[in-house]
Amino acid sequence: MRILVVGAGATGGYFGARLAQAGQDVTFLLREKRALAVQQDGLTVHSPHGDFHFQPNVLQASQLTGPYDLILLTVKSFGLEAAMKDIAPVVSENTMVMPVLNGMKHMEALSLRFGEHALIGGLCKINATLDADGHIHQMTPLHQIIYGELSGEKTERILKVDQAFQSAGVEASLSETIMTDLWEKWLLLSSLGAITCTMRGNIGQVASAPGGTEFAQAIVTEALTTMKAFGYAERAAAVAKVREAVTDKNSPQTSSMYRDMMQGYPIEAEQIVGDLVERATRVGISIPHLQAAYTHLCVYQKNRESA
Repeated sequence: MRILVVGAGATGGYFGARLAQAGQDVTFLLREKRALAVQQDGLTVHSPHGDFHFQPNVLQASQLTGPYDLILLTVKSFGLEAAMKDIAPVVSENTMVMPVLNGMKHMEALSLRFGEHALIGGLCKINATLDADGHIHQMTPLHQIIYGELSGEKTERILKVDQAFQSAGVEASLSETIMTDLWEKWLLLSSLGAITCTMRGNIGQVASAPGGTEFAQAIVTEALTTMKAFGYAERAAAVAKVREAVTDKNSPQTSSMYRDMMQGYPIEAEQIVGDLVERATRVGISIPHLQAAYTHLCVYQKNRESA
């Protein structure tokens, strides 16, 4: 397959690098500054599974020629509109678009732009970051990527995707319940983000504070109630695991949104928490804790923009 990876941050850079290392036909679509840096210095990955450096194929949007068989979208949600415009010329009727973004809002946007048939579901679990030199640091051994047809079918095309990722030396899984998987990742991300950003601490610190566990449980309940109203078929074991994760008094866990906030970076407030607030409001679900969290995130963004 011809594979186009949009973005070479911690997520796209890591999984794209693993695919390229395995001999897959991978090209990275990057913005000018990142493209020039990667073309000059290559991509370096520091990982518990072994460090490596290589010179990837890199293009900017004006240089794209298509079509591609698989487009792996790994941009931040606020970069989605620009990314859709960039890839549009190389999306054919046989192209699969696999977004690895937070939340669910992007699924509707991509479906409207390219048609639902083009979409396959994707999510990843990895603790990785970029350093000041643009090197990718995988901080724990976890490097899981999950994908599947939205219908759950094992089609010929999704089996090709599976074959590519199985070759890449990562924990790759073909899911027949990818939509449910996506809802559950959003439940965890939105809960982690709302809890840690609002309380300005890690999960253990919040859970150990007076009222912290009750606040965390209320966030999960509000998010879960909203998601069920929009199609999530609750899997009790998965929900129990989320509740356990966000109330563990010994947990040092934070959310990526919290880490971005602490560094003064832009955050995905609208996609991770705001979309839940909008959905709940639309159908009349009371979500006072999520609403407070979203207001807090919006104040941060406003202050950041005016600084």
